[in-house]
Amino acid sequence: MLTTEQVLASQKASLDTLFGLTGKAFEGVEKLVELNITASKAALAEAAGSTQALLAVKDPQELLALQSAMFQPLAEKTAAYSRHVYDIATSTSAEFSRTFEEQAAEAQRKFLAVVDSASKNAPAGSETAVAVLKSAIAAGTNAMESVQKAVKQASEVAEANFNAVANQAVNAAKAGSSKKRTS
Repeated sequence: MLTTEQVLASQKASLDTLFGLTGKAFEGVEKLVELNITASKAALAEAAGSTQALLAVKDPQELLALQSAMFQPLAEKTAAYSRHVYDIATSTSAEFSRTFEEQAAEAQRKFLAVVDSASKNAPAGSETAVAVLKSAIAAGTNAMESVQKAVKQASEVAEANFNAVANQAVNAAKAGSSKKRTS
């Protein structure tokens, strides 16, 4: 049976975890807000510069060259912005995952301690039932570890795909602006 102190300690640990995760979530939001403010300031400054450059254009070829010169940095900046957003989301998600894994491991440890305690006090002849219960727990643990590994591998594949797509977008923008310059 659980004592009052154990229940209170469990509740305190749960609240500490909740507040820790809430803090991590706010840190992620703060990073996104900071990134957006920085990107907005840069966009405004670039818009002002681009407008001045457009007003100084004297012929159509100069306009095409200016347009081509603006396109490549825009694609690179968009890809860099997307990478920053992805990094912020990934790091915040990793913090949540790490916390959940720690909580699951602690809950499993406590559950196994209860099972061990119960098996020591179990009536004679219940050894088979206790062995089946322990086997089921081990199978559940192995399944959970397999799922965690699969999720981690899927995350790594998704990150590699994201980076490949971002790099292709930047390379396509570079190739597109090179073709416009040679035309």
